[in-house]
Amino acid sequence: MTDAAGRTITVLIADDQALVRTGLRMILETRADCRIVGEAADGADAVRLAEETRPDIVLMDLRMPGVDGIEATRRLALSPHRPSVIALTTFDEDELLYAALRAGASGFLLKDARPAELVDAVRVVAGGDALLAPRVTRRLLDRFVAETRGERERTPRLADLTSREVDVLTLIAQAASNAEIATKLAVTEGTVKTHVSAILRKLELRDRVQAVVLAYDLGLVRPRPSGVD
Repeated sequence: MTDAAGRTITVLIADDQALVRTGLRMILETRADCRIVGEAADGADAVRLAEETRPDIVLMDLRMPGVDGIEATRRLALSPHRPSVIALTTFDEDELLYAALRAGASGFLLKDARPAELVDAVRVVAGGDALLAPRVTRRLLDRFVAETRGERERTPRLADLTSREVDVLTLIAQAASNAEIATKLAVTEGTVKTHVSAILRKLELRDRVQAVVLAYDLGLVRPRPSGVD
């Protein structure tokens, strides 16, 4: 499993249950190009190890004693070598997922996900995509939009984007990967990455997750009805 540049994807696993950490490690280590750089049993350890090993991805359990996964994600978001965080939870709860989104998570994954889904999640996020739309409920998106509207009123609007950038933003919000966007727009992945960087810069957004939410806020796309996958 490699990113678009062909580099090995380095992963740090943070979970207070040793059995869960072992299971995640076993799944990912079957991929020759995926390397586990460490395991942490709590959020404080996760932050410390992330600073030492500088992983591409942190698989972060949200419920851990002491410093929980949400606070650890918040601290990592402020790190100069900020890794992408995939939030892990056994509970499909809006409150936890909302807090993780606000803290800076790049995606969400339930612990009962199939091994192939875990591998795909790591690949997607390592490639710079957001693992958000397929897992977020309508209530979660609606709440995030409502509570962050005031913050984003200070950001530039769609008028600052080119028509192609609007197309890219819309596809990002539909959970399309860079490769999928490139195919749909008949351009290269490198061109898509350039557009994504321009969108984030012009709209003063931290990452693709915020771009997804902003697209919903601006009406480019609409949340699916509750209960629809």
